[in-house]
Amino acid sequence: MTMDDMISQKAEAAAWFKTLRDEIVQAFEALEDSQTDGPLSDQPAGRFEVTETKRAAQNGEDAGGGLMSVMRGGRVFEKVGVNISTVYGTLGERAQAAMMARKGLHGMADDPRFWASGISLVAHMQNPHAPAVHMNTRMFWTPHAWWFGGGSDLNPCIEYDEDTAHFHATQQAWLDPHGEAHYPKLKAWADEYFYIPHRHRARGVGGVFMDDHCTGDWAADFALTQDLGRAFLPSYLPLVEKRRGTDWTEADKDAQLVHRGLYAEYNLVYDRGTKFGLETGHDANAVLMSLPPMAKWV
Repeated sequence: MTMDDMISQKAEAAAWFKTLRDEIVQAFEALEDSQTDGPLSDQPAGRFEVTETKRAAQNGEDAGGGLMSVMRGGRVFEKVGVNISTVYGTLGERAQAAMMARKGLHGMADDPRFWASGISLVAHMQNPHAPAVHMNTRMFWTPHAWWFGGGSDLNPCIEYDEDTAHFHATQQAWLDPHGEAHYPKLKAWADEYFYIPHRHRARGVGGVFMDDHCTGDWAADFALTQDLGRAFLPSYLPLVEKRRGTDWTEADKDAQLVHRGLYAEYNLVYDRGTKFGLETGHDANAVLMSLPPMAKWV
């Protein structure tokens, strides 16, 4: 692969993440507009506030940034963020050491340049019966290797078996055209990754997840990553549409706040994306966008 090829592929990947972001933002605002009866339907429909983010400059030079889009206090969404970023520069010593230990990229010590682009989404819902959700996809490049990663996982505080089945079946339907081995592998990966060891439980009902995905065929790997993103809306929107009008009790809301505590614990203690974003100087508000607006611990 030539340098010109990689420049073109980086641009193509970053443009795709922006396109996916735009589609999701439009769909979520339309969901707010369509909430015309039931709980909270008498308040204004939520809208995203969009803020440019910047990664801390390195040696006075631009290090990239992105867009942070956050909706708060909507009819359907209590807080939802859809962020995109494209960042680049050189990795610090801690990040280099982590990269070498986890991926065996020992050349990072001599040439620590990197480039990363992706989309990250977390939705926390007003109605406790409507599930929270997380989605991200990304591309990462160093002079020594490139790879894709990401996926989606569902995080209901009140579980419905049929919702879990729909979410997983839709993910599988989008993955199977790329090879029927992908879904079981990525489902198992999600089950392992989104696990909270100190609570001895998963943070939700799973989904699909991959990291370090590089077969050497960039076009095929990018196509798989795109379909991970395309699977998100059809796997998630029907669940919100089904549950958003359900009446809830104080006990339901309490269960939601406790479950959000689990989500916060995972993201602050274990999530590699959170650690990477903070360690590499990206906008802290954008990195911590995933945290719920309210949570509680028993």
